[in-house]
Amino acid sequence: MYTAEPVSTPPRAAAGGTTAPRPEVRSRLERARASLRRAAPALMVYAAVRATGLLFLSAYAWYAGQHPRSILGLAWDARWYFRVAEYGYGTLIPSATQHTILYNDLAFFPLYPMTVRVVSHIIPIGVINVAILVAWIATLLSVWAIYLIGARLYSRRVGIALVLLYGLLPHAIIQTMAYTEPVMTALAAWSLYAVLTRRWLYAGTLAALAGCTRPNGVAVAAAVVAGVAMDYWRRRRAGKPIDWRAWIGAAIAPLGWFGYVLWVGWQTGDIKGYFKVQARWGSRFDFGWSALRFFKHLVTGTDYFAYYVAAAIVAAAVILLALCITDRIPVALLAYCGVLMLIGIGGAGFFQCKPRFLMPAFPLLIPAAIALARARPRTAWVAVISLAGFSFFYGTYLLTIAPLAL
Repeated sequence: MYTAEPVSTPPRAAAGGTTAPRPEVRSRLERARASLRRAAPALMVYAAVRATGLLFLSAYAWYAGQHPRSILGLAWDARWYFRVAEYGYGTLIPSATQHTILYNDLAFFPLYPMTVRVVSHIIPIGVINVAILVAWIATLLSVWAIYLIGARLYSRRVGIALVLLYGLLPHAIIQTMAYTEPVMTALAAWSLYAVLTRRWLYAGTLAALAGCTRPNGVAVAAAVVAGVAMDYWRRRRAGKPIDWRAWIGAAIAPLGWFGYVLWVGWQTGDIKGYFKVQARWGSRFDFGWSALRFFKHLVTGTDYFAYYVAAAIVAAAVILLALCITDRIPVALLAYCGVLMLIGIGGAGFFQCKPRFLMPAFPLLIPAAIALARARPRTAWVAVISLAGFSFFYGTYLLTIAPLAL
């Protein structure tokens, strides 16, 4: 008879005196590597598409006497992120043409520029280069998660098609700029994937970080709350116990967004300070009335080409949302897209920027991805080549020719 207590065997020391990874850590790393191997074809397709777009942009930029790095790292809002990363908050610039407009850098959420600031101290290659590098890494991370979502809900073929369509959006060039959209999309996509796999604490934490990235990052928190509510309803119907992690995840999810809004209120001495900062930029929420008036203006008058493309993209997004509803994609994805569209279309001003505001709403592309995955090869090739041609042309036009802010 054995009377001794069982004793666990300590991990063997590796060369240099370090211990071997714990089994759970090793298991997580193995799962991550396996997931990355599955997503590798989608990542390669996306990288090829966006690299081609960057070649088109670079070629025309050099022809026009512009530097591609300056365009990607300092154009429009990227310059504001550069200043926040380099000097911190505190920049105010009055408008030269409208006395009611005051540009205040408190309008820009902190996660991306602060990440650039920290990384630039670790990797001394310059703030602009770091800003572009962080955006590119975030974009690849977002594509990884987008593929996993498409493959989990439908098939690997749909996952690759979803990634391809995301990389061929007319304004996809922004995915490789020093903007916040790549970082927010990465956090949102992984948070949504965590919701689909019921990893609630991960989902809530990533949603909180997304809320520190952009004003519409609150859409990720809405997705987590919707996912938790749906999980609660299903568990109650099945007579299963409530998962306490889900409620903690839902409570964590909006903290990032509310935290920054409250911090701006403290900085300005007004609880509504953030919204007043946005209003001084000319940005306010009017439930889409200004967007409707601008649509009327485009129909009855003439304006820049970018405005018409923006109008077409907004109309397409509305149609795609309706298709997502009829296709019954998961409620969390619908809530995410619905809030993004409410904020993007319902906000007044900056009509040409609405496609950028809607770009993180990648689940809207699911119906098109399913159709592309099921199409005949010849039909699929014609569609992809057509989309690629317009995406490369329009991205170059936006950054080198169009006189409008992104």
